[in-house]
Amino acid sequence: MRKILAITFGLLFTLFAAFQYNDPDPQVWVPIYGFAAIASFMAFGTAGRPWFYLAAGAIYLVSAIYWWPPQFEGFLLDEMGMKTLNVELARESGGLAICAVAMLLLAGLTRGNSSVKTGH
Repeated sequence: MRKILAITFGLLFTLFAAFQYNDPDPQVWVPIYGFAAIASFMAFGTAGRPWFYLAAGAIYLVSAIYWWPPQFEGFLLDEMGMKTLNVELARESGGLAICAVAMLLLAGLTRGNSSVKTGH
């Protein structure tokens, strides 16, 4: 299950990063989604530790709350363009929330891999 989710999240966040090419501030969002992609791919092996994913999940969650719009006007998923600042903030907050959920899931799934095998 961990490996399937790691690959799925990794590919999803790579796609999210690629979609930022026409965003007004890709220099902000490509690294945000790129980090989530790399962290997800790390969970495929044993490179990621639960504390790492918990910390990343907490940062993404706090960021999602911070970016939440003052007045929620929806996500307008049927339209690609930015209609209002509140819609854009809701989309950005939603993306950060997706990253938070993924990191917290990976934290739980990597718990069994956190013990270092010393050979004794």
